[in-house]
This record gives sequence, structure tokens and C-alpha cells, in this order.
Amino acid sequence: MQFDFRKKADREFIGREILRFKASEKRRLMLLGEDYFAGRHDIVYRKRAVIGEAGELETARNLPDNKAVDNQYRKLVNQKANYILGQPLTFRAGDGDYRAKLAAVFDKGFMRMMKNVAKDAYNHGIAWIYLYYEKGALKFKRLKGCEIIPGWRDFEHTRLDYAIRIYETADCSGGDEKAVERAEVFDGAGVHYFRLDDDKPVSVPPYRASYITVAGNGFAREYNWEKIPLIAFKRDGDETPLISSVKSLQDGLNLILSNFWNAMEEDPRNTLLVLVNYDGEDLSEFRRNLAAYGAVKVRSVDGAAGDLKTLRVEVNADNYRAIIEIFKRAVIENGMGFDAKDSRVLGGGNPNQMNIQSMYSDIDLDANEIETEFQAALAETLWFVNRSLEHGGFAGSKNAEFIFNRDMMLNEGQIIDNCVKSLALLSEETVIANHPWADDISGEMRRKSARRIPPLDR
Repeated sequence: MQFDFRKKADREFIGREILRFKASEKRRLMLLGEDYFAGRHDIVYRKRAVIGEAGELETARNLPDNKAVDNQYRKLVNQKANYILGQPLTFRAGDGDYRAKLAAVFDKGFMRMMKNVAKDAYNHGIAWIYLYYEKGALKFKRLKGCEIIPGWRDFEHTRLDYAIRIYETADCSGGDEKAVERAEVFDGAGVHYFRLDDDKPVSVPPYRASYITVAGNGFAREYNWEKIPLIAFKRDGDETPLISSVKSLQDGLNLILSNFWNAMEEDPRNTLLVLVNYDGEDLSEFRRNLAAYGAVKVRSVDGAAGDLKTLRVEVNADNYRAIIEIFKRAVIENGMGFDAKDSRVLGGGNPNQMNIQSMYSDIDLDANEIETEFQAALAETLWFVNRSLEHGGFAGSKNAEFIFNRDMMLNEGQIIDNCVKSLALLSEETVIANHPWADDISGEMRRKSARRIPPLDR
């Protein structure tokens, strides 16, 4: 699809899409996930209230109003991203030259970016990578899901017709720095550039640029990909942010912790004072005298002696502790994470691999979901990489398979023992691939052969 932004209808269409996206529930959840990951939870904006004289809630200015954030959500996102991409991606490619080309493209910088892309996918439900050329080399740029408005060609959301990116930049042209909202539209003709004035797109230089520009001999040639070079990395098929599963539980945990903190700071109020014939003007004077002198004056009225009695209100810490543990467990289970302090690991001293795998069962199911989506996205990325290699003159085989090396706790002794026992049934290459100490299968086979290590005893 190609837009003609000389036409008012096309500009208005982009403006409507931007307004619709900004007002959507989908973007609200994306921004909410980003806020909760950063620690900006609802509890931070809470105001403690009491019932006023008119029976309406009023902000309490003389009571403790603590705002405790136990950010289990951030821990969950980091845990899941590190589980699936804590170890670098590896790939299998039969052709040695092709493998070397891929290693140069999918380098350590790409692996670092991929882990951040996984965090974006959990926070926003979908994350994006933009492919572009810089000084003749293919590069990757990570874009957040809350910035991209995709125009999908199909119901399954696998092919793009167009995409819109909205973002803010700082403008210092007038002397004072101010935020300027910009938009970029990606279509078959390249990238179109706009400034947003009240959400209405206004074209700005360079107006339009092709995806690829090749300079040489005093001139530049522009080329475009057959597809829009934006790759969607989804958390699942529905593109749902993780926060939608755990927000209420995270809020409940924060609320219980904050209330317990308030109760502890209200220690002087845990004793209710019952005044009989108090010799003073009002309760504020009574509290001031009690704080300043540690004493108050009472009097006898009509033969009734003055007195000061107390009623004790106990704060049961065990109740709070039990509820906090319930909320933490619920966040882990609904977020499909795992508890590293699980009794299956800590209780046995030397847990077997079955117990460890049981503890990881939920996060494994979730990892299967995101790996399926990421494998499809990486296959799409590989298409662009292969086209780039072809234009660079590479004519060899171009088939590769990406392998996600999950960062699971292992009982290494048990796994090594099983590897040795499997040598009678499996090849040494397969055994080495499953050995917990082997990262580079081909390298291990090569080094083993070079040192002339005899075959393992079968």
C-alpha cells in the first residue's frame, strides 16, 4: 500500500488512526505495563481518606499515608525475559560461510536488544524491530509497542499494509526546550515524516525517504524492500500485555503492605483514650498536652470523678503476613512465573530434575507461547538478512534455525549422568548438544577431534 499525502483524505486518515490508537484500551494497557514496570503503581497516587462531618470522604492530613510498592510485576517481567533470552540465541546453519555471515549480523548487540524486545513484548503485548541501513551495513532498531500503529493486511496479523509511528522529541529551536510530537508513516514508498499539531499530521523535511539509499560516483540511488521492514515480536497470538493478568493482585499486595505500614506508624493511636471530665478545651489541646508533658488534667463534676481510661487495639502482624504471601503466590501463578524459594527446591537439599521441571512448568508453558511468536518473527527477520546478503553478492545456501537456550536451574550431575548413559543409543553430537556445559556444539566436536580424545566409554 502507498499513500499520497498530497491528498487531504490520506492525511485525515492518518490523523484518525492516531486519535483512535491514543484513545484505545490497547494502548492504555501498554502504557500501564510500562508504568508498573517502572514502579509507578496506582498506590503511589492514593490519598488516605476519612469520613468528614458531612458524611463525605475527605483527605486525612493528620494520618500516616504510606505508599509501599513491592514490585513483583517487574520481577516477573525480568524473570520471564531472562528465562527465554538470558542465554544468547544460537543458530544452526549447514553452510560454514553462511554461519559466519549470520554471526556477524546477529552479534552480541543484537542479543542484548532481543532481551529488551522480550521485556517490551511482556509490557506492551507486542514489540517491534525496524531494519535499516547505516554506512552500507544492515542495522536493527528497537521500537516500543506503544509507539506503533500497525495496519494489518490479514486477520492473523502477519502482513503489514502500512504502519504509523508516534513519538516525542525535544525541540530547542526557540531557546527553551519543549516536547514536539512527531509521526512517521511506513508504506510501500518508504518513510513519510510529519509533525503532529493537535494530533493532525503536518509534513516536515525530509518529507519522504526510501528504505535503502546507495551513494556512489556523485549520485545516490534509492531502493525499497518488497515488504515493510518492521518486524512484530508478539507476547502471544492475542498480543495481550502481561499487566492485564496481574494488575489487581499487584495492587492488592501494595495496599496490604501500605496499610500495615500505616498501622505501625499509628502506634500511639493503637490505644484509644477514653476521657471522663477532661479539663481542657478540645481534643487537639489534649493531644498537645499529652505529647508535651506526658500528662493531662481531669476534674470532678457533680460528684463524678474525672478519669482517663484506655482501650487497646492490637495489630496482628501474622494476619498481614498471611495475606501478603497469598497475594505474592497469586501474582506468580497468574503471571505464570516461578518461585525460586519453592519448597520443592529448598526443602530437599539436592532436588532432582523432575522437581525442578515441576517448579518451572508454568513459565515453560508461557515461554512456549512467546517462543512460537518470536520464531516466526525471526524467520521474517532472516528474510531481510538473506536479501541483504544476496545484494552483497553472497550466493551460498541460506537456511538457518534459531535455538532459544532457556535459562533453567539444572541438576547438572544428574543430566551429565544421563548423557553418559545415552551414548549407546545416541550419537556423540546429540549427547554434547544436551550436555549442560556445551554451548557451541560444532566447536566442541571440533576441539574434541583436534585433541584426539578417545570416544566416551559406552
